[in-house]
Amino acid sequence: MKKLLNATAAVALVACAGTANAETTMGIVVKIGGIPWFNAMEEGIAERAAELGVSAEMIGPTSADPALQVRAIEDLIAKGVDVIGVVPNDEAALEPVLQKAMEAGIKVIAHEGPGLENVDWNFELASADGFGEAHAQLLCEKTEEPGTYAVYVGSLTVPLHNAWADAGIAWIEENCADKLQPVGDRYGVAESVDDSRSTALDLIAANPDLRGFLAFGSQGPIGAGRAIEERRLGGQVHVMGPFSPGQGQKLLKEDVISGGFMWNPAEAGRVFVTLGEMLVNGEEITDGTEIEGLGVVQPDAATRNIITDNLLEINKETVDDLAAKGL
Repeated sequence: MKKLLNATAAVALVACAGTANAETTMGIVVKIGGIPWFNAMEEGIAERAAELGVSAEMIGPTSADPALQVRAIEDLIAKGVDVIGVVPNDEAALEPVLQKAMEAGIKVIAHEGPGLENVDWNFELASADGFGEAHAQLLCEKTEEPGTYAVYVGSLTVPLHNAWADAGIAWIEENCADKLQPVGDRYGVAESVDDSRSTALDLIAANPDLRGFLAFGSQGPIGAGRAIEERRLGGQVHVMGPFSPGQGQKLLKEDVISGGFMWNPAEAGRVFVTLGEMLVNGEEITDGTEIEGLGVVQPDAATRNIITDNLLEINKETVDDLAAKGL
């Protein structure tokens, strides 16, 4: 009888363990922790995870270092999570570890990584060309006197930032070359307010005809804006780029930042969780599939990309509302 009871208890324990393990587990590795953009994304991840009853955490490295992202993904593989999400700093550096994750049976989702190969899907809330061109057009419209402009990206290895920059530069060359010419090459400082500020101060000092910045990376407009504020050049040197409205609200209202476009990073966090749960449940993503936060999608099966257009314009009329939403 004792042996029978032990066997029954063992079966019960296995059943309980199976029930516990049924909850989907996810880890989402972003570029860097502790900045408003990714704080908002973390909130979206937590909200959607609670709604769906899954376990999801965001991992934000202490610096925008691809090696730290690799280490975080290695840790998630060792934990045996069901889904790994990533916002890459360097696509090439991540390919081997993402391949390892997929070989382990883990679903892999990227955001801002349209060139990644070892993913189930990469999703975007804006097309690369449209995003870069929208900022370039805004800079051209704001510029009154001919001069130069500078381009910031998160780093020279962040593919999507550089795609935005390519599109913006090309648009200006074709449509606004009579007013604007690039100064130097692009600068990989836009994940750091301090680096963006100090680079802007140097550029302002060296280029009296500087008319603006295309600052891709959410800390770039803030840092460049602070430099312009220090030099009292608001309204003369224009800063365009994506930034968290709550962080840049004051600078925008004082004409230190001229405007920009963004998508909702909290919504991107929600999409990570939604898409991850769909993949774990075996749902196929095809033309006409509706994904909360993305809408009805037309995925590119060859490149594994889902591209949508969910841009929000940040200007004096919209910034208070966007900031009130915690963005």
